[in-house]
Amino acid sequence: MELKLARAALDTKPKKIKLEKIEEIVKNEGQKIFYFDKDNSHKDLVALVEHFEELGYSVYLREIKYTLDDNDYIYEIHIL
Repeated sequence: MELKLARAALDTKPKKIKLEKIEEIVKNEGQKIFYFDKDNSHKDLVALVEHFEELGYSVYLREIKYTLDDNDYIYEIHIL
């Protein structure tokens, strides 16, 4: 599975990260907060949450709105 990380600027394209890389980062650091772009499907993000829960981690997913517009949001996933 490949997901898009949140953009650093609105006029740039989001960078992609593979599930294996996320696993490696979490394994090395113990806990991590990731920010994902709104272009990701909610279904993929839920699958990511379920994957890490099966590995024994606690995972929290939420939407973060950064303007008053309903279309301006990113996803935050906190893996403990």
